[in-house]
Amino acid sequence: MKVKTVIYEDNDQLRDSLELLLSDSSGFEVAGTFNNCMNCIKQMDSLLPQLVIMDIDMPGMSGLEGVKQIKTLYPGIRIIVYTVFDDDQRIFDCICNGADGYLLKTISPLKLVESLKEVMDGGTPMSPFVAKKVFQYFRDKTTINADFQLSRREIELLEYLVKGYSYKMIAASCFISLDTVKKHLQNIYRKLHVCCGTEAVAMALKHKIVKLD
Repeated sequence: MKVKTVIYEDNDQLRDSLELLLSDSSGFEVAGTFNNCMNCIKQMDSLLPQLVIMDIDMPGMSGLEGVKQIKTLYPGIRIIVYTVFDDDQRIFDCICNGADGYLLKTISPLKLVESLKEVMDGGTPMSPFVAKKVFQYFRDKTTINADFQLSRREIELLEYLVKGYSYKMIAASCFISLDTVKKHLQNIYRKLHVCCGTEAVAMALKHKIVKLD
């Protein structure tokens, strides 16, 4: 079954290109495209998508607010922020509002499709530059003593996740199967009391569970 997808993008040419790309890509079905997200909740009610691609700077209402509204009422919908903005504040506002991934528009079409498939598989895709920003932001934060009882292997996988590695990249780096990666990450989420990779990354950095150097 194809992943029902909604696109929010105010650039008409890019919006059409994204629709064409996903229409030609196996596994996706574009249920709707919009140049603003002012009516995003009504559109979620009507279309019931599984995936949303969200631009940030749109007329009427910011994509940041759109992410927040959708995630508040539809936490199960996966949201990828797709934007030109790479500043710290927008990145972390999106993460805090519940975005499941953050990709810059410089990403290649092939990598974009791979990232969309990854987020539907439970991953947290981030452009490398964005992952670096996340590292820098949390590097000097105060340590909070907390014992989450993660195994060495789980900490290793969490470090890769924080670095922005995809599930396939983690599997290759650790010489384990993709299914084993997924099983480890499910255990990590359970121990950290989080629901997704984005929250796990935030927890790992906030509590300095992983090494940043």
